[in-house]
Amino acid sequence: MQLSGALTFLGGIGLFLLGMRLMSDGLRLAAGSALRDILAASTRSRLRGVLSGVLVTAAVQSSSAVIFATIGFVNASLLSLAQAIGIIYGASLGTTLTSWVVAVVGFNVDLQALALPLIALGVGMRVVTGSARRQALGDALAGLGLFFLGLDVLRGTFDGVGDPGLLAAMADWGVAGLLVFVAVGVGLTTLTQSSSAALAITLTAAGGGLIAETAAAAMVIGAAVGTTSTAVFAALGATANAQRAATAQVIFNSVAGLVAFILLVPLLQVAHQAAGLLGLGEQPAVVLALFHTATMLLGLAVLWPLTPRLVGWLEQRFRRRDEERGRPQHLDDNVLATPTLALDAARLEAERAGAMSRELAAAAISGSSGEGRRRLERERQALEGLIQAINDFAHRIDRSQRDPAIADGMPLLLRVNQYYQDILERVAAVHELDSTGEAYIGDGELATEVDRLLAEAVRQLEAAGRAEQEWNREAVKAARKSFDRAYQPVKNRLLRAAAEGRVPVRRMVVTLDRLSAVRRAVDQALKAARYQRKLRRACERLQDDDREAHPADTAASVDDTG
Repeated sequence: MQLSGALTFLGGIGLFLLGMRLMSDGLRLAAGSALRDILAASTRSRLRGVLSGVLVTAAVQSSSAVIFATIGFVNASLLSLAQAIGIIYGASLGTTLTSWVVAVVGFNVDLQALALPLIALGVGMRVVTGSARRQALGDALAGLGLFFLGLDVLRGTFDGVGDPGLLAAMADWGVAGLLVFVAVGVGLTTLTQSSSAALAITLTAAGGGLIAETAAAAMVIGAAVGTTSTAVFAALGATANAQRAATAQVIFNSVAGLVAFILLVPLLQVAHQAAGLLGLGEQPAVVLALFHTATMLLGLAVLWPLTPRLVGWLEQRFRRRDEERGRPQHLDDNVLATPTLALDAARLEAERAGAMSRELAAAAISGSSGEGRRRLERERQALEGLIQAINDFAHRIDRSQRDPAIADGMPLLLRVNQYYQDILERVAAVHELDSTGEAYIGDGELATEVDRLLAEAVRQLEAAGRAEQEWNREAVKAARKSFDRAYQPVKNRLLRAAAEGRVPVRRMVVTLDRLSAVRRAVDQALKAARYQRKLRRACERLQDDDREAHPADTAASVDDTG
C-alpha cells in the first residue's frame, strides 16, 4: 500500500471512530433515563440482564459504553456482581450488530448516497432545534453518516488490492498463522479502543480480497478478546466488585474466543450453510458476521450454566480490607425465626457500623490526600453496603414476624442506621470539598482556630463511642451546645476575614461548607449515641421478657451450650 493509500486508510478509520463516538454519545443522551431504566429492569433475573445488555448495546452502538456504565453501577453498588454479569453477556452479544451493519449495508448500498444526507440532516437538527434531546439525536444521525462514510473509505481502500504475498503466506502457516491474525485483531481493538472499528477493518479487508476468510475469522476472534481491554481500564482503581465484573467480561470473551478458535473451520462451514439458508448469499462479510454471532452464542452457551460458580469464584478474589470490614458479622438468617435474637444481632451490627462511621468521619476531618482519600472512599462505600444489609435484615424481621415485642426496638434500629448513613454522606461531602484544593486557610491565626475546632469535632466523635450508658437526652443536648459554642465564633471570623480580604471568598466558602459538614457529622453521631443506648436497653428488656416467658427453653439452651 502506497503512502496515499495508507493515509486514506487512516482517514477512514478516523471517520469511522468519530462517527461511532458521535452516534454512541448522541443516542445515549437522546434516550435519557430510558437506558438506566432498562438496566434497572435487569436486576430481576440473569436472562433479563442478557436481554438488557443486548438492547442497550444495540441502542447506543457501543459495547464499551455499556461495559463502562455497568462497571460504574457495580462500583456504586447499584448492581450486584450477578446482575452485572448478565448485562456483560448481553453487551458482548449485542456488539455483533456492528458486524451485521457492515456486512449487509456496507457491501450492498451506495454508502455516500446514504451518508451525506444523514450528515446534513443531523447537523440541521443540531443547528435548528432548541431541544437538547433533539440536538443529541441530530448528533447521532450525523455520527451514523460519518460511520457510513468511514466505512465507504475503508471499503474503497481495500477494493482491488488483492491478496499480498505476506498475508497469504501467514494464512498458510496453519495454527501459528491464525494466532498471528488473532493477535492483530487484539492489537487493532486495543489501539482504537473499539471492537467495532476492528471488525469494520476486518470485514472490509475480507470483502476486498485482502485477507483470506479463515484469517479474517481469526481477527474477529481477536477483536472479541481485545475489547476486554475497555473493562480492564474501567476497573483500574475501582472497587473490588467492579474488578470482579471486569474479570467476568475478560473470562466470557476469552472463553468464547478460545472455543471459536478451536472450532474455527466447522464454525465457518456452519456460517456458509446458514448464509445460504437465510438467502443472504455467501459474501465473506456476511459469513464473518454469522461467525461473529456464533462465537458469542457459543460463549454464552458454555458459561451460562457455570455462571453461579463463576460468581462464587470471583467473590473470593480481589478481597480488600475495606470490603472485609463492610461484610456483616452478626446477621444470620437462622435467627430470623426468633425476633428477639434477630433484633439483637442487628443491634450488634449497627454498633459495628457506628464505630466504623465515627472512625471514617474522624479520618476525613483530619484530612487526607491521594491514595489515602481513595482508600477512605472505598471504606465509605463498603460501610454503606453494611448499613443497607442491616436495613434489609431488619425489614425481613418485620415481614416474617408480627411479634409485638419488637415494635419498640425496630424504629430505634432504623433511626440509628439513618444517623450513620447521614454521617457517611457528610464524609463524602468532606472528601469532595478536600479534592478542590481550596480548604487551606492562609491566615495563620484563623487556621489555628479552624484546626482547634476540627480537633474538638474528632474528640466529640470519639466520645460518642465511649460510655454509652451516659448518653441520655441531657448529655447529648449539652454536648451539641458545647460544640456549637465553638463553631459559631470560627464561622463569624471566617466571614469577617473574607470581607476584609484576608481570605479569598472561594476559600472561605469551601471552608465553611466543610465545617458545616463536620458539624452535621458530629451532631448525628451524638444523636446516634443516645438512640443506640435506648436500642441496647430495649433489646435487654426484650431478652429479659423472653427468658421470663420461656424459662424452660432458656435453661435448655444453657445446658446445650454448657
